Amino acid sequence: MRDEKFCNSNCPFTRAIGTIGNKWKPIIINVIGTRSIRFGQLDAIIPHISRKVLTEQLRELAEDGLLERLAYKEIPPRVEYKLSEKGLAFLPILENIKEWNSKYEVVPIPEAI
Repeated sequence: MRDEKFCNSNCPFTRAIGTIGNKWKPIIINVIGTRSIRFGQLDAIIPHISRKVLTEQLRELAEDGLLERLAYKEIPPRVEYKLSEKGLAFLPILENIKEWNSKYEVVPIPEAI
């Protein structure tokens, strides 16, 4: 769910967080990457997300210009998603976040029995 207070802020960083700032959107963008992918594939790849939430997040990403929804006039209907130019520009930022996490991640030490 989008927080309109963030999206309408005067601060560019706050607006950016309003656009991509929940736990699912960066994951969805990362999974799609540079390919086209169908809803069912996303649903199968991303663990613990409900189909309702996935649908809402895809809709918001498309409304914010990060994602393109490609609907094919076929029987049965087929819809694919791919990142727009704006979405593709976010991929290097996600890579930097992954590198940062790898460098500073605190791995829990298993307890001795």
